[in-house]
Amino acid sequence: MKETLTYEAAYAELAAIAKEIENETISVDVLATKVKRASELITFCQTKLKSTETEVNKIIAQMENPAN
Repeated sequence: MKETLTYEAAYAELAAIAKEIENETISVDVLATKVKRASELITFCQTKLKSTETEVNKIIAQMENPAN
């Protein structure tokens, strides 16, 4: 996966893949490849969200306890 991938780009690509599958416009020949990519994007997005949540929680904790 690209190092420069952003959450927004990953989400947009995932939405496009989902739309192709829902509209049945995706070729059976590339379906497995698209599903694999979707899985990678989901993992990336989940990791990014968890990382961001952890960072935000640390910042909030520092704001609540500035002496620490």
